[in-house]
Amino acid sequence: MQLSITKKNKQGTRPDDSELSFGKKFTDHMFNMDYSPSKGWHNPRIEPFANISLSPATMVLHYGQEIFEGLKAYKTSRKDIQLFRARDSFKRMNRSAKGLCVPEIDIDFIMDCLKELLKIERNWIPETFGTSLYIRPTIIATDAFLGVKASDTYRFFIILSPVGAYYAAGFNPVKILVSDEHVRAVKGGVGEYKTSGNYAASLLASEKATKQGYAQVLWLDGVERKYIEEVGSMNIFFYIGDELVTPELNGSILPGITRYSVLQLARKWGMKVSERKISINEVMNAHKQKTLKEVFGTGTAAVISPVGEIKYRENIITINHGKTGNIALKFNTSITDIQYGKAEDTESWIEKIE
Repeated sequence: MQLSITKKNKQGTRPDDSELSFGKKFTDHMFNMDYSPSKGWHNPRIEPFANISLSPATMVLHYGQEIFEGLKAYKTSRKDIQLFRARDSFKRMNRSAKGLCVPEIDIDFIMDCLKELLKIERNWIPETFGTSLYIRPTIIATDAFLGVKASDTYRFFIILSPVGAYYAAGFNPVKILVSDEHVRAVKGGVGEYKTSGNYAASLLASEKATKQGYAQVLWLDGVERKYIEEVGSMNIFFYIGDELVTPELNGSILPGITRYSVLQLARKWGMKVSERKISINEVMNAHKQKTLKEVFGTGTAAVISPVGEIKYRENIITINHGKTGNIALKFNTSITDIQYGKAEDTESWIEKIE
């Protein structure tokens, strides 16, 4: 396939880095590509950012056949552009594609297209440490048809957004609320895929948590409602005694890229690491016994997010006196230093844009 490029006549202006929030401002251009059974993926193009015209009968609007990813580009102090584990994100996208009956993409070709898009939009990449360019690849079903089946046609697009910190509080502990009333996903469903329905299923519980002053919901398993799974937009880790514990992937937990990164670093550092079932009662008891030292979330948006308070039913516990712990800080520093080119990429996570 040949990538076509149409540039916008008048370029926009990136907001000052100090004014950046998350996901509200978008760059001048986007990538688009279409799929049909006869042509496969075709017509790859970079063109000005614009609305997509869809029939009211478009299947994605009615049946939710959609997958997406989230990754970031960073600008180093030398003005170099770096992608963090981008190929892993597109591998996960293909895994989601299989789960949602969506045609897979050619990762090498998409990486080349993404690099061209980033070269065009390089002035949109913020330069302050802690800021980045968020990359959102998405595939939607585009058949105009009312009937429950996999679509025959699809649109793949990539949009870019210069972003600041995901949480307004920055790298400070957040408060999370355990939900045993609502369920996000169950084994055998689509919880392990990055698809919009998973996030729609989380909204009601998230709204209730926000009204109580909590930043995120901590989800329990959908059957017994006692084993911890993940937070609304993050995987979750517990440092209990001398053991770093995270829930094992079980078919309803998203396999996070940052989760993999933390596990890889922890094992390299010689830490005792467990991917296993962990119940909310184990966590509450560990706090009671004073062996729960730290809790933190991991995700592309926030990287590492320390947790300072957990509410479960009528019980509220404070972790590490509500302060950021040394383990969370070490992981955050190690990963972000690699992302911004301040430390050597010993794990082969970075792909540079020439």
